[in-house]
Amino acid sequence: MGRLAILVLLVLALAGCATGPRQAGVPTRWRPSPNFDERRPTLVVIHHTSERTAEEALRVLTDRAREVSAHYLVARDGTVFQLVDEGKRAWHAGVSRWGGSPDVNSRSIGIELDNDGDEPFPERQVAALLALLGDLKARYGIPAANFVGHADVAPGRKVDPSRYFPWHTLAVYGFGLWCEPPVPDAPAGFDTLLGLQALGYDVADPAAAIRAFDLHYGEEDVAPEMTPHARAMLACLVGRSRDTSD
Repeated sequence: MGRLAILVLLVLALAGCATGPRQAGVPTRWRPSPNFDERRPTLVVIHHTSERTAEEALRVLTDRAREVSAHYLVARDGTVFQLVDEGKRAWHAGVSRWGGSPDVNSRSIGIELDNDGDEPFPERQVAALLALLGDLKARYGIPAANFVGHADVAPGRKVDPSRYFPWHTLAVYGFGLWCEPPVPDAPAGFDTLLGLQALGYDVADPAAAIRAFDLHYGEEDVAPEMTPHARAMLACLVGRSRDTSD
């Protein structure tokens, strides 16, 4: 067989493997339009893997039978692995809700951090995460308020990233909201649940939403009712979120 014939066969084989456009299951006529774009994420959800090593996490995240994935995994040493195209819908958030939307996976980028949930996050890992978040924010215009944790979008079901995660550091760099002390008291009549809902939390289970908020904002006493300090922080954050959305 000549070289040209081999080349033709190779091209045909590759064409057969290529993924074509998804089309209707009934006869149609394909008339492509140039007026479209890729899925545009508006939210970033941060997780920890609960595994002992990045290799263990990669095996889980790439195992077809497990049906779980993320767009990125950031290892303890700062290595960043990409697992899913950003234009595709990774399976990382599960049953979740944020800002009234029940399909978090369809609007978000999922980032897993190589961490067992009971250890601090190394500086190299945090530095790599900050660089990745900066890139995502620049390319997609994701607002500061839309960098959240798995526990935030799935209160009562998830607790990651853990209490060791440096949310304050991220907020300093523009990824997430924070209010520096001294934080003024919440105004009289401030409604805690409406405040949580204004930030994006699902308040169907109020106690779970409060615990998720406390985990994110460093409340030591994670209780079913908010402390005065947590209420003050919440009221301040609601104001901050309005300022950043203007």
